[in-house]
Amino acid sequence: MTTPFPTATILGYPRIGAHRETKKALEAFWKGSANREDLDSALAQVQKANLTRLQELGLKEDYAIPASFSHYDQVLDAVRLFTAVPSRFASSLGAEGLLSLEGYFDLARGTAEQPALELTKWFDTNYHYLVPELSETTEFRLNTAGLFAQLDIADEAGVKLRPQVVGPLTFLLLAKAADDAAEGFTPISRLADLLEEYESLLAALAERGFAWLQLDEPALVTDAALAASGLDEAGLAELVASTYRRLSAVEKRPALLVTSPYGDLGANLPALAESGIEALHVDAVSAHYGSRLAEIFDGAHESRPALVLGAVNGRNIWRADLAAALKALDGAGQVAAIATSTSLQHVPHTLTGEDHLHEGLRNWLAFADEKVAEVLTLAETLRNGAASISAEVEAATVALAERERARGVHVPEIRDRVAAATAQDAAFERASAQVRQAAQKSLNLPELPTTTIGSFPQTPEIRKQRAAYRAGAISQAEFEEFLRAEIASVIRLQEEIGLDVLVHGEAERNDMVQYFAENFDGFDTTVNGWVQSYGSRCTRPSILWGDVKRSGEGLAGEAFTVPWISYAASLTEKHVKGMLTGPVTILAWSFVRDDIPRADTAYQVALALADEIADLEAAGIRIIQVDEPALRELLPLRAADQAAYLDWSVGSFRLATSQVADSTQIHTHLCYSEFNEIFASIDGLNADVTSIEAARSRLELLADLPSSFDRDLGPGVWDIHSPRVPSVDEISELIAAAREGVRQGHLWINPDCGLKTRGYAETRASLENLVAATELARSAQTTGVGV
Repeated sequence: MTTPFPTATILGYPRIGAHRETKKALEAFWKGSANREDLDSALAQVQKANLTRLQELGLKEDYAIPASFSHYDQVLDAVRLFTAVPSRFASSLGAEGLLSLEGYFDLARGTAEQPALELTKWFDTNYHYLVPELSETTEFRLNTAGLFAQLDIADEAGVKLRPQVVGPLTFLLLAKAADDAAEGFTPISRLADLLEEYESLLAALAERGFAWLQLDEPALVTDAALAASGLDEAGLAELVASTYRRLSAVEKRPALLVTSPYGDLGANLPALAESGIEALHVDAVSAHYGSRLAEIFDGAHESRPALVLGAVNGRNIWRADLAAALKALDGAGQVAAIATSTSLQHVPHTLTGEDHLHEGLRNWLAFADEKVAEVLTLAETLRNGAASISAEVEAATVALAERERARGVHVPEIRDRVAAATAQDAAFERASAQVRQAAQKSLNLPELPTTTIGSFPQTPEIRKQRAAYRAGAISQAEFEEFLRAEIASVIRLQEEIGLDVLVHGEAERNDMVQYFAENFDGFDTTVNGWVQSYGSRCTRPSILWGDVKRSGEGLAGEAFTVPWISYAASLTEKHVKGMLTGPVTILAWSFVRDDIPRADTAYQVALALADEIADLEAAGIRIIQVDEPALRELLPLRAADQAAYLDWSVGSFRLATSQVADSTQIHTHLCYSEFNEIFASIDGLNADVTSIEAARSRLELLADLPSSFDRDLGPGVWDIHSPRVPSVDEISELIAAAREGVRQGHLWINPDCGLKTRGYAETRASLENLVAATELARSAQTTGVGV
């Protein structure tokens, strides 16, 4: 008999450590200040601490806790598990042809000879995964060392962990063709070969006595899976069914839990339900299954898998409406277990220590630990009925009512301003691109202008001074004097290197979103609310809880970027860009309120940014960059939902930027995502210059650039997410490719993204190579060589 599935579970837990211990251990190892033994010891302690904490919270049933720890990324873990290593990283394989942890880091971070695997967004979240590269000759080979090491740590702690692996369909649907793949090759064509290794994994886990295995299949809730598979909806559903019928037919294996976070399975729901798996997780927060769950899981079908209902939102930080969750539970049919809708890797560890938050706000929130408690509360109803949690339901209902009434949540003046602005078509329009380009010739920029995206390295000294200021150890005047010196140093460095359009470096900003949150009403920030973005990179999302405007008197509030940008501009004869974060990115990289439509909040933020842009322009700043790296990130996973999102997301950017003079040049920046499917919307932003992350993919996106795109473009030619310094020749190759895809006179040369996470030595060397490669390209264009 199959070991029963636990009644309460989660799909994953934060793996960065309660105080970012994972980040610190990894970076010490990469810098060489810690050895492999130090790394293994530090990360084992993180894992044991997580297991202890989850058991203390109440997840004590066997297999209630998944093996969700990762040294870098869960997709890269699957690459290592199945040795799905592209041929260009053959030298990173060990003597036995398997990938060690050191080789794993080669794929994640690149080597002196090879750039890292491409990095892109994990569905519609702010997490980034590494894209597998496959070909017809990729030789899959099971390597359980990394997974079993995690399970061994749990065994030592006396915890029966549930092994967790990216599912075979998601792995292949997210992969890309390697450079040495034949034309027309698609990774999904390797499914049969890969399934042999999954079958070997099942046997290996059964040999060790594991009763359950979690296979994550989020790709099955997306329309992108149709394009990646080359199938229609019915064809994909049959592929899903046949895949899991094959795995279910393995004689000796653990029971299979298949998860489907982030959306609605659609036709893949019955396909999985009839495939022979033992448990199926559905996301009941992002998806609205209605009566479909009850029809399949009504108790009359004994062959159906156990239904694991993702009833607690795993990716936001708002306290659950337990009364609403009970209604969803009641209408879902025969539910076997309660779970989070997604992994909890998307939220901070705990609210403990966040007592400083805006009045009442803490009582409206739930981080990872608090969400575990909510899962356990709802699971109690499976054993003892809804009446057993009546006190908890009442407490949640009271908290939600208090939130609705709280000061700042609803500000009539702000909402009236948004309504008035959005009712005017002129608020979203500028003159034609041709008119603006003529007016902007007065900027006197050279052919192939060079610039950076905004931030310069956030050095230990900057962080030290910021911490001292926050702690009251230095005065505001002392801190601002330090910042002015840092800005002056960054301006000098850029002039020495020879860049054409400069930036002030953003030394005053702790984070490109938090800085704005600290200067806008309606936001609050945490002390330790860190979440993983990728690898060792962590962010601290702000909490957007109320109606938004710039802080200060009146509806327009007070300018806050202008003093720093103006100071930088006073130090040079070159143009200095004003640097702002766009409305969609501020929403995407914050925990956003869920009590009003996101479009309404986006327009509020847009008007606050419009006020700042007007003040920058009045101060004489003629180039203003409004970054939207997250534009693609929030794109709904189903095509039917995308048009409405693109309408308000593009509209909010245009509302923020459309009231400037024709001679003011508006830049935007996008990164981390596949943009080819939304180029029309990028065009719709109507920016004068668009810079896009493109180096890791070697400018693949230019193949999809519409011929109608008549404004300037800066595809990144230096991958700043890797510590390697690109050579002049490497950058020159990318510039040559960019010149093939972008019309003459419309190409900018820039890195992929901001330089906050890089060190100054590699930053200077890389930018010097970028400028040298640009000079070679200009010379070739002047002489006609290579044109």
